[in-house]
Formats: sequence, structure tokens, C-alpha cells
Amino acid sequence: ENSLQKTSAPFSTNSYDAFISPNALNLSSFTKLMKKLQEIHPEVSRDKIVDALLEVRKNNKGILSGLSINSIVERTSIIL
Repeated sequence: ENSLQKTSAPFSTNSYDAFISPNALNLSSFTKLMKKLQEIHPEVSRDKIVDALLEVRKNNKGILSGLSINSIVERTSIIL
């Protein structure tokens, strides 16, 4: 009688290579993306990383869904 149901993640929790669900970049994906970018760019503030992600989204017709995590990380790193 557990009211909380498990939902499947849009990609494997062990792979940054997997594709994000077409629905949107969900909170779990965003958290993993931020963690990865902060590991790669420890000198950059969280706000600057978010700004760079927003620029990547703007440059990709206003969406991030459909891009792999690695692709988003690469594009964001170029901006940073």
C-alpha cells in the first residue's frame, strides 16, 4: 500500500553518455550534469555554469532534450 511508485530514470544512472528523455532535462539529470561540470571546472561558480548551460540551450533552439550528457558537457565547457 505504498503510495510512492518508482519511476524509471530517462537514462542509466551510471552513464553520462546516455540520452536525456525527450520530455525535458529533469532535476536528476540537471543534478548529474551540474556535478560533472563542477568536477571538470572546479574554479567556476555554480551561477556561471548555469549561465553557460542556458547559453547552450539557447544555441540549440531553446532545448537541451535530445542531446547526450557528454554533448551538453562539451558544449558548456567550450563556453566556460
